[in-house]
Amino acid sequence: MISIHQPVLLEEVISHLNLRKGGTYIDLTLGAAGHSLEILERLEGDAHLIGVDRDEEILNFAQQKLENFPGKFTLCHDSFSNIREILLKQQINHVDGVLMDIGVSSWQLDQGQRGFSFNKEGPLDMRMDISQALTAEKVVNTYPEHELANIIYLYGEEHRSRQIAREIVSYRGRKKIRSTLELANIVQNTLKYRGKIHPATKTFQALRIEVNQELQQLQTTLGVLPSLLKDHGRAVVICFHSLEDRIAKHTFKNKEIWKALTKKPIVASREEMKKNPRSRSAKLRCAEKPSGAI
Repeated sequence: MISIHQPVLLEEVISHLNLRKGGTYIDLTLGAAGHSLEILERLEGDAHLIGVDRDEEILNFAQQKLENFPGKFTLCHDSFSNIREILLKQQINHVDGVLMDIGVSSWQLDQGQRGFSFNKEGPLDMRMDISQALTAEKVVNTYPEHELANIIYLYGEEHRSRQIAREIVSYRGRKKIRSTLELANIVQNTLKYRGKIHPATKTFQALRIEVNQELQQLQTTLGVLPSLLKDHGRAVVICFHSLEDRIAKHTFKNKEIWKALTKKPIVASREEMKKNPRSRSAKLRCAEKPSGAI
């Protein structure tokens, strides 16, 4: 059963996409289709939406959720970094707007069997696309100590990464680490504290990013977007931690390719934060492709 959550910064997304009559739009992180549903509600003329997601289960759910708009959308099971190939298959050269809501979705966290949450018992998986080979279990049990430490430090921004990596390697020397709660307990016992933020939060974030190559995919995708957008086409990116936001911010600073429309990231209102706690860390940035930019 898939639990559905409110799409983050919904009105801000719609406003910044600046939907055009007859335009073509692509939601590269479809998820439960919360944003896409609203986009389809507001599209006019022969406009079309393409939805992309690596997770086949949620893609099937989205198909049912959007069934009231037959012929107005196309869904693709793929990684968003393959946007150029996705559009080629659809015989589309350029689009009017792109949306990216980066990171793990709320419903993925809610499913213990997917292995994303340190609060739910499940296998150490963390794959957004379950057809890929690399899992968090493989990372935790086979990566050298120095590589684990680097991943936890760089992707989790965890300053005690070396200590955590050392304890993981020591533990796996006695017993293979297979479950989420097992790993969470190792980290918690290593750091010996628990405040408002669970001590395993940063480590789990780092492993998820490594398993799914999230930062590399974001970098690649933002790099090819200008060549796929029409003049004055827009890119809207929602990030949930500083590593992603830094990439988007740096990319949109290139004035030869982009016209940044958000000097500072847009954040959720207090009202939205109360209704949807996930929105507290959301940061939206938007940029437009100027006329003639490559």
